[in-house]
Amino acid sequence: MKFATRAIHAGQDADPATGATIVPIYQTATYTQEEIGEHQGYEYSRTGNPTRAALERCLASLEEGALGLAFASGSAATVAVLSVLKPGDHIVAMDDLYGGTYRLLSQVYAPLGIDVTYVDGRQVEAFSQAMRPETRLVWLETPTNPMLRLVDIAAVAEVARSQGALLAVDNTFATPYLQKPLILGADVVVHSTTKYLGGHSDVVGGATVTSDPELHRAMAFYQNAAGAVPGPFDAWLVMRGLKTLAVRMRQHEANTRHVAEYLAGHPRVRQVYYPGLDSHPQHELAQRQMEGFGGMVSFELPGGRAEANAFAMALRVFSLAESLGGVESLACYPPEMTHGSIPREERLARGITDGLMRLSVGIEDVEDLVEDLEQALAAAQR
Repeated sequence: MKFATRAIHAGQDADPATGATIVPIYQTATYTQEEIGEHQGYEYSRTGNPTRAALERCLASLEEGALGLAFASGSAATVAVLSVLKPGDHIVAMDDLYGGTYRLLSQVYAPLGIDVTYVDGRQVEAFSQAMRPETRLVWLETPTNPMLRLVDIAAVAEVARSQGALLAVDNTFATPYLQKPLILGADVVVHSTTKYLGGHSDVVGGATVTSDPELHRAMAFYQNAAGAVPGPFDAWLVMRGLKTLAVRMRQHEANTRHVAEYLAGHPRVRQVYYPGLDSHPQHELAQRQMEGFGGMVSFELPGGRAEANAFAMALRVFSLAESLGGVESLACYPPEMTHGSIPREERLARGITDGLMRLSVGIEDVEDLVEDLEQALAAAQR
C-alpha cells in the first residue's frame, strides 16, 4: 500500500468486538483476566492499551520500520532513546537542535556522566572527528530547528555504524511523508507527535520507531517502567491526525514555498532559511534525501528583538505561539521561546540572532498568509 492508504488503514482494522470501523478509545486502566495469568493481551494500560497499540503499528508502517512506541510527549520519546545510555557514554549531537533536547542533554544527562560533543551537522567530517571509543549515540535533526539546515543522513549513518554507535534522527519537521531516516540508515526515528502527525494543536505526544528488536525492547522497558505513556484519547487524536497527514503536508509545503519566496524578495528581510529555495546552500541535499521541503521557514529581521516583537504583535492570521505543525499558522521567536534554554552566546554562535523569527505555515489560503506578513512587516518598520 502507498503512504496515504497506510496512514488511514495500517494497524487500524475494524474492532473485533463490535465491527467499529474506527479504532475505539479504550478508556480503561485495567483489564479483567479470565484466571490468574490468562488475559487477552492486556493487563494494565501503562503497559499496553489497544488504542495506543494501533497508533504504534501505524507509526511503524509510515516510517518503514518494524516497531513503534508512543509516548506522552516528544521529550519523553527522546528520553526513551537516551535511556539506553550509561555513565561514561558519549553522544555526538549536531549543534542546531531543539532547545528542549539541548536542555535534556546539558542539564539532565551531562550531570549523570554522559558527555556530549556538539558539531556542525552540515559537515559530515565533523561527526567523524568527534567520535570516541565511548561514543554510543549520534543525534540528528534534519531539517534543523530553527535554522532549517540539512544533515546528510546516509553519510552520517556510515560514520556512526563504523564506530558501533547508534544513529537517532528527530524527524518531526519532515515527517515520514517527506523523509524516511530508517531507509537512509538511521537506527531509530523520534517524533513529537504534537506537531505534524497530530496536526491540529490539540494533543501532546511523542513516538519512536525502529527495526532493531534489542533497541525496541530497551525503549519499551523505559516506556513501561517510567510510565511516560499517552492516554488512549491522546493516542486516538494522533491516529486521527495521521489519516490526513499526506494531504496536509502537500498543502503545508505549497503554502510555505510561496511564503518563503515572498519573504526572500522583501527588502526588509535580511535572510530566509528554507531548503526549498534554490538559494539554500543545501538545496541539492534536500532534493536528494527528501520528498519535499516541509512547512517550516525561518527568517531574520535586521532590527533585532524590537522589530521582531513589533512584527509579531501586528500579525492577525498567524498566532504568536510555541509549537508547530498544526493546520493554523504560527509565528515563534526562538531566542526566547523554543530555544530560550540555550545560553545567548551559544544561540548567536549557532545563528539564532535576536532578529530571528520562525514560521509554521498552516493550510489557510496562502493569499491571506502573505497579506498578513506584508502588513506585519510594514507595521514593524513604523
